[in-house]
Amino acid sequence: MVSGTKIAEELHISRSEVWRLVQQLRNIGVEIAGHPATGYQLEAVPDLLLPDMLLPFLRGTIFTTVSHYYKIGSTNDVAMEAAAKGVSEGSVFLAEQQTAGRGRGANEWHSAQSSGIYCSVVLRPALPPSEILILSLASGLAVYDAIQEVDSRVIPDLKWPNDLLINGKKFCGILTEMNAEVTRVRYIVVGIGINANQTTFSPQLQSVATSLRLATGTEWSRIELCAALLKSLDREYRRLMEGPGARESILRRFQERSSMTHGKRVQIVEESGRFEAVTEGLDDRGFLNVRTSNGPQTILSGSIKTIE
Repeated sequence: MVSGTKIAEELHISRSEVWRLVQQLRNIGVEIAGHPATGYQLEAVPDLLLPDMLLPFLRGTIFTTVSHYYKIGSTNDVAMEAAAKGVSEGSVFLAEQQTAGRGRGANEWHSAQSSGIYCSVVLRPALPPSEILILSLASGLAVYDAIQEVDSRVIPDLKWPNDLLINGKKFCGILTEMNAEVTRVRYIVVGIGINANQTTFSPQLQSVATSLRLATGTEWSRIELCAALLKSLDREYRRLMEGPGARESILRRFQERSSMTHGKRVQIVEESGRFEAVTEGLDDRGFLNVRTSNGPQTILSGSIKTIE
């Protein structure tokens, strides 16, 4: 137990200001015992994705600026708006809770408070717009490696083009958006949502969604996971920008870590309808090759569901 007087002296503030700060910390979930008459004792710090806690792990990466929100509509929306105003490459936007989180095709992304990673980053790559899919696949590999770094026993399954599964259930989605000219990308926002510590899902999601906690039976440190994610994303991005043969490596590794890119019977839902096919790997642009009853076809977009 530390007295309010001692804290006030060390911080060069008044005791009433100490009390006000203690109340603020309690409001965001920090467990502090005591009161002005007896002093204070720190009992527990919540697993919040606060910049001051995260940035020390990110030294040496492109991610030098972190913006944190307790509740926000969508981190991708905020990141896209900031990018349009000229925010620097490597800016990170994190939320404890999203009220309008979304995935591909305007699908909703359920964002339980302080249970997952809801993260968007701004990138300004020297790439043509046609390369955005390669960057999305690289982001999936970054999530895979981050999970492995935290717990090597967990082996995710990459689902083309932008999901990660455990035991056939989705725990991560990636939404990549860009602003571009015909031949040049102005900026790209990569949004990554990871179900980390959720213990329940709505009846509509129970059969298709899971979390790392449900899959492993243990609670995950979101700070550790988010730091591993951003460091892994930094490595993949640098390789893509600087390394010869990077795109070939991304395509190879994605296929090695995906159970559905080769020899899987799938149902493909496009705007024009739905049909069944067998997957035959990725082409050199990252699109999915399949064989249908009418012959080979390349899938540029759409919803892919494995047929058991």
